Amino acid sequence: MGIIVTRAYSAIFVACMLISMPLHAKKPVLPTPETIPEAPTLTAEDLVNLVGNTPDLIIVDARITKDRAHGHIEGSISLPDIDTSCNKLDDIIPNKATPAAFYCNGIKCGRSVRAVKIAKLCGYQNLHWFRGGFDEWQSRGFPILKE
Repeated sequence: MGIIVTRAYSAIFVACMLISMPLHAKKPVLPTPETIPEAPTLTAEDLVNLVGNTPDLIIVDARITKDRAHGHIEGSISLPDIDTSCNKLDDIIPNKATPAAFYCNGIKCGRSVRAVKIAKLCGYQNLHWFRGGFDEWQSRGFPILKE
């Protein structure tokens, strides 16, 4: 009888532990790669210079709406990586030779990496990647907009 009760308590204990655990463990947040092939990596200052020298530049904010609500780079267009597709890119960048710079939250955010890779697969040719993203932009004291 004692063994049956102990097994029952063990089963209840294991069930309680499983219920209290998260359904999926969070992945560790890793820094983004240093570079993306065929997409020059920009600093905040590089992006400012690129904007000044490239009047047709499109800046794409690859962050989700919740993050963009905290502020964004003036003139950027919101296209979260989770919504990025060839059709959606074509809506905002109809000419595949138009220069485009992508950013997200910073070096631990992979959203802009995914968006740049999708844009490359869609045939876009003049891509830039602002690796430091919104975190670097703010830390340099550059202006942000909130909607």
